[in-house]
Amino acid sequence: MTTYILILLLVVIIVMLLVLLMRRPVVDISALREDNARLRERLAERMGALAQNANELKAISADIANFKNILMGNKQARGTFGERQLEDLVADIMPPETYAFQSVLESGVRPDCIIRLPYPPGDMIIDSKFPLESFNRIGGENDDSARKQFDADVRHHIDAIATKYIIPGKTAESAMMFIASESIFQTLHREFPSVVEYGARRKVFIVSPSTLWAALNTIRAVLSDIKIKRAAAKIKKELDMLLADLSRLSERAGRVQTHFAQAVNDIEQIQTSVAKITPRAEKIKELDFGDE
Repeated sequence: MTTYILILLLVVIIVMLLVLLMRRPVVDISALREDNARLRERLAERMGALAQNANELKAISADIANFKNILMGNKQARGTFGERQLEDLVADIMPPETYAFQSVLESGVRPDCIIRLPYPPGDMIIDSKFPLESFNRIGGENDDSARKQFDADVRHHIDAIATKYIIPGKTAESAMMFIASESIFQTLHREFPSVVEYGARRKVFIVSPSTLWAALNTIRAVLSDIKIKRAAAKIKKELDMLLADLSRLSERAGRVQTHFAQAVNDIEQIQTSVAKITPRAEKIKELDFGDE
């Protein structure tokens, strides 16, 4: 494309020079030279801009080629691309303590992503693999055979996810199969609805970047609600304990008050006894026994 643009510019320059040479001078030579100089400057600017655009087109073409190699190349490269996209999406939405990548479960399997949820429902597993080879064969000469094979491959992958990542009493009762391409996700729902329904029956839900984004935001809101409820439960527990302590304090204060009232009553009785004894002692003191 760049070669064609340069050739076209050279043809335009040659034609313009021929036109200028064939024209009879109607102005002086100095003015013509100035016009030619300005024309050359403008042409140089245009050629520079076109060359820059050509370089940008080359860079874009290279990026597209690299992206195509990722999607159409080896399985490992596609898996890495899907895992990376999944990790970026989860890390952008979820708090760090609520997810883990490539963490080994008690069963020994290593899922691509685990969303940490309290039980129930339990940890939610997200798998980022997808049988893209079968999908790429759709539309070829043996389209019917390719479609049947793709249908079977997706169902087989759904079964694998359900078997490995849905563990009763350990994980959530459902899992997710992440598809990194929105177009493939739409094609699957539009042309293979039975596969999507099969996944739902096996509790394996197929998600794309946009639908996973919505699901993760919902999960994050639920986790926030759970945290609020836990904090409220702790506050209520502390309040109940505080009320119990206040009740015991009131009971003990009542007993102290009772003892204090009894002590006051005892002191009053002692004072009454003293008041009775004192006159008698005075009378005894006044008796005159004399000396014998």
